[in-house]
Amino acid sequence: MASVQRRLSAIVHAKLAGYVRLVEDEEDATFERVSSVRAEVCRPAIEGAGGSLVHSTGDSVLAEFRSAQAAVAAAIDIQERMTRFNASAAEEQRLLFRIGVHVGEIIIDEEKHDIFGDAVNLAERIQQMAEPGGIAVSRAIREIADVVDGYAFVDGGEHRAKHVSRHVHIFRVRTGDSEPTFGGQVKTARGVLRFSAVDRNGHNFSFDLVVEDLEKQQRSAVIGRNPRQCDVVLLHPTVSRRHARLTLTADNRLQVEDLGSTNGTSIDGTRIAAGVVHWLEAGNCVRFGDIELVLHFA
Repeated sequence: MASVQRRLSAIVHAKLAGYVRLVEDEEDATFERVSSVRAEVCRPAIEGAGGSLVHSTGDSVLAEFRSAQAAVAAAIDIQERMTRFNASAAEEQRLLFRIGVHVGEIIIDEEKHDIFGDAVNLAERIQQMAEPGGIAVSRAIREIADVVDGYAFVDGGEHRAKHVSRHVHIFRVRTGDSEPTFGGQVKTARGVLRFSAVDRNGHNFSFDLVVEDLEKQQRSAVIGRNPRQCDVVLLHPTVSRRHARLTLTADNRLQVEDLGSTNGTSIDGTRIAAGVVHWLEAGNCVRFGDIELVLHFA
């Protein structure tokens, strides 16, 4: 009979942003660098904070901690180590983790050395709300844990998450000077946002958004098939009438949110949940239905 237990734990879920694109560009080199990250970054940071590495497969890492404080400290340590790891890498080759931290009751399967439960699932959803190179934590973590010197929790607001009935209130870990990410790898959008795409039949779906124009129209643009309801029209059967919204934040960083489209929105091959805001950066491949566009800051 399987040995299954329950206990209250803090969970850290980390996932590499843009992993699919990196593998497509340089498969062997990416696998080698990700292996180095597991050995030189993730394992020492997790074990150094007293945590347990549950599993590390492909582009994701799952770890368990007996205290929320230790989980937050490990998440910060991972991002600091990643900044040093990426220091000599070209910008397009940098590996950036999104990290989510939550605390709750988990189910432990000791025979399979794995953990399950709503707390684990919610940690993954919170990870999806983090910026590339950033950390997001749940309200439960914020209420019982402190950050190390030089960092602070910043209110990230309430978000909808896939398969979660209630809104999820998150907080972001910021450095003392309020930099959005560790190492400052996320660039602000300036000038022109250029989305380039040509489908398999040679049809051009490229479009430009001028940052100055976005600033004048409530800093957002709706993308979809219906000209009456959308600022950017993509006339393709796999694109919904109102498919997604692009938003420019007050500090000129770009976000995308799926508006409940039929065929979904994905970033670098990973489908995003409807209603959940995700950060975009230069080089991201964004797919609306079957239309995949590459974002450039021109």
